[in-house]
Amino acid sequence: QVQLVESGGGLVEPGGSLRLSCAASSSIFIMGWYRQAPGKQREWVATIISSGTRNYADSVKGRFTISRDNAKNTVYLQMNSLKPEDTAVYYCKTERYWGQGTQVTVSS
Repeated sequence: QVQLVESGGGLVEPGGSLRLSCAASSSIFIMGWYRQAPGKQREWVATIISSGTRNYADSVKGRFTISRDNAKNTVYLQMNSLKPEDTAVYYCKTERYWGQGTQVTVSS
């Protein structure tokens, strides 16, 4: 069983930045970030595998960067140029395991 703990969410103004962290209880091969806005389905945001290969949803490409520190079993999501439509609960996921989520609110 893998435990995932997210952190780093909060309230930020449009155009601002946040960095989310997802700490895993063991080494991981693939990690993804997902988000769920109120009244909407959960959607995929970005994925990174152990080799460093990254993929992004079109909605965040060029603004978000996923990275990992294998020594710390931690994956990060750097979010820049945030928009109100980025407001959601953000979750990390590996295999069938999900984190508890962290709230990101983009508002002036």
